[in-house]
Amino acid sequence: MMQTLARFIFWLFGWKTEGKIPPIKKFVAIAGPHTSGWDFVVGVLGKYIYDLELKFLGKEEIFRFPFKRLLYGLGGIPVNRSSSHHVVDQVVKMFNKSEHFILALSPEGTRQYVPKWRKGFYYIALGAKVPIVMCYIDFENKKVGIGPTFYPTGNYEKDLEEIMNFYRPIKGRHPELGVQ
Repeated sequence: MMQTLARFIFWLFGWKTEGKIPPIKKFVAIAGPHTSGWDFVVGVLGKYIYDLELKFLGKEEIFRFPFKRLLYGLGGIPVNRSSSHHVVDQVVKMFNKSEHFILALSPEGTRQYVPKWRKGFYYIALGAKVPIVMCYIDFENKKVGIGPTFYPTGNYEKDLEEIMNFYRPIKGRHPELGVQ
């Protein structure tokens, strides 16, 4: 039912999907560019269209009434970002305990422009020994897509440059806040 509704909403507003989910049971899905609150709405619709059971991290402040139950139901995991709580280690343990685990993250960690992405997504994938699947929300072309699967090598700077090269041509809702 939700898949049908999500497809109808996409059709109604002229959005399309492209790409396929890889046949992998565990991976970190990075979604970018993250430049607007609308990314969450479009991303949730994409989750239903692709029929994905995924988890995502969100700052614990948003896991309050009236959104708490909704966010947990969508796969949300609250994170305390006020100080180091070893989130990477905790998420790696979640991957290791699960037979099937997909974690969706925004590599920017914010909707604002950042010259350098946060490193957590990379070190989660590296620590859990899972690939990174590059997903995107392209507002210019009204597309949500699944891009390449990337296996981190341990050379963060080199790997990040390759990942960012994939995202550079994709335009978020506010292109000036995306990858430069």
